[in-house]
Amino acid sequence: MNRTIFLLLAVIVTLLGGCSLAPTYTRPEAPVPAEWPGGPAYSQPAAGPGTTVTDIPWRDFFVDERLQQVIDLALANNRDLRVAALNIERTRALYRIQRAELFPVIDAQGTFSKERVPGILSQSGQPATVELYNVNLGISSWELDLFGRIRNLKDAALEQYLATEQARVSAQISLVAEVANTYLTLAADRENLKLAQSTLETQQATYEMIRRRAEVGASSDLDLRQAQTRVDAARVDIARYTGQVALDENALTLLVGSPVPSGLLPVELGEVAALKDFTPGLPSEVLQHRPDIHQAESQLRAAHANIGAARAALFPRITLTTSIGTTSDQLSGLFTSGSGTWAFVPQIVVPIFDARTWAAYDVTKVDRAISLAQYEKAIQAAFREVADALAQRGTLGDQMEAQQSLVDASADGYRLSDARYTRGIDSYLRVLDAQRSLYGAQQGLIAIRLARLTNLVTLYKVLGGGA
Repeated sequence: MNRTIFLLLAVIVTLLGGCSLAPTYTRPEAPVPAEWPGGPAYSQPAAGPGTTVTDIPWRDFFVDERLQQVIDLALANNRDLRVAALNIERTRALYRIQRAELFPVIDAQGTFSKERVPGILSQSGQPATVELYNVNLGISSWELDLFGRIRNLKDAALEQYLATEQARVSAQISLVAEVANTYLTLAADRENLKLAQSTLETQQATYEMIRRRAEVGASSDLDLRQAQTRVDAARVDIARYTGQVALDENALTLLVGSPVPSGLLPVELGEVAALKDFTPGLPSEVLQHRPDIHQAESQLRAAHANIGAARAALFPRITLTTSIGTTSDQLSGLFTSGSGTWAFVPQIVVPIFDARTWAAYDVTKVDRAISLAQYEKAIQAAFREVADALAQRGTLGDQMEAQQSLVDASADGYRLSDARYTRGIDSYLRVLDAQRSLYGAQQGLIAIRLARLTNLVTLYKVLGGGA
């Protein structure tokens, strides 16, 4: 018993004292500037005191109650997000499998054999029937991880699991942003449809007025035909936006994973509650919170661990097989005194020459270089996405102000042109041009309002989102 305990303690000490041959991991320096770009396009400060996006839960950022309910439905039913969650469960199980390699596998085995031995092989010279009962409890081929091969494989599996978890977080942030953008696009297209319908009503009334004037000779046939073109153009826009609204609803249904109740759909963009504004913070904060960058770094760490496993494969490997049990030629004597058996079979394998192990080691070094490049590319891509969104954010305010002024001026121009035509001072062509300008300016205002809201959603996404 003391000998067994001593052996067990020796094995445990040896196992815990094993070394790791993996290279020391140091986070690479970010290949991007320390500050966001500046210039005329970045009129708003890129950094400063205030609330950063990662401090804002998505429910506080998307304050519209109906939009919140739609996002909730998407988080519960979206199939891509469900697959991402299942991938986490899968990699977690794979990690547990790899971690289990550190521990011995203990098996219990019972066997029974019966054979006839011919006389020429029997000690008595007579044929005999031999029965043998055997019960064993033991460890089979347990590798003592002296050089950290198994531990490094376990660490690599852990980093892959962590990378998958970050992929799920990234998928959730992307889903929330995509649902919000689709919801806002639907609201804008419905507002464009409403504008087209209103324009059709106005143009239809104008056409009827000109038709009556033409009947009494107060207006020309040219005026009547020009009015007809605006009626037909409005009808075309109504058909186009009706189809686009249907496409938007289909896209939203796919993202949500189930039909969206009509009561949760927006009527127009103007009724959607404004999104919460925030400061972008510094590039270093983005690198700390972007889940795709955490994912790339976990894969880089896994590549480091795989190098350690490949190096350990070049060193001797010791495996241990042990068993204790009892054997008898009779079932009743299986557990009687004197029937005990044991076996202790350590094995050491010393690599002499195996080109495959060296090639595998080279593969792991190349994999690390690839993971490093991918990590740096993820940082650069993140920096570019945020810089683009900030550039758009810095100019949208000016665009909104100018577009609103254009709408007001176009409305005044249309009103004056219509009054001059009614009094017979001007031709209907001027009215037609003024109406086109007003309609285009109104559509442009809707587009800029949509761009301003979707820009905030994009910033929310590219800055790492909130829980």
